[in-house]
Amino acid sequence: MKNLKLAAVAASLCLAFSAAAIGAPLSKAEYQAGKEDASNKYKSDKAACKAMSGNAQDICIEEAKGRESIAKAELEAKYEPSAKHSYEVRLAKAEAAYAVAKEKCDDAAGNAKDVCRKEAKAAYVTAKADAKVAEKTSDANSTAYEKASGARQDAATEKRDAAYAVAKEKCDALAGDAKASCISAAKTHYGQ
Repeated sequence: MKNLKLAAVAASLCLAFSAAAIGAPLSKAEYQAGKEDASNKYKSDKAACKAMSGNAQDICIEEAKGRESIAKAELEAKYEPSAKHSYEVRLAKAEAAYAVAKEKCDDAAGNAKDVCRKEAKAAYVTAKADAKVAEKTSDANSTAYEKASGARQDAATEKRDAAYAVAKEKCDALAGDAKASCISAAKTHYGQ
């Protein structure tokens, strides 16, 4: 049951902050404004936590820190899109969820607290590993695309050269101006 609650908390935190880094990169002004917005939102959230006390306040502060960290990572990913920044967004989400989960574990005592912390750590390690896999997969896909693109270009060149050789050979059956015209047309058609 606790594991289910922990997973639900982690999932809700990730969903709450999943403004994906999709679309055109941000301008420098938009980036700076976004950083200021994230800082102002953090200050506002942290101030709201002062009304609470005890562990609820600690949880609230960790949630505020997590939101700021995720917002800044997503902003960076939008400003300079890359596999590295996408990884950093996933990592920020994992770290924020872990920090909140650890604070929530403080409400428990004894073995239940130990189990809760172990579950939080396991969820964090899993999220970190998944983020690393996603980064490596993205890098591998990018490299594979580049290699495949090069292979396609090479294949197209080879096909074009072979077709030109056939057309040129057909022109050899002609003589004089007809042969010259045929070869010229073949060169034009096959980009030679």
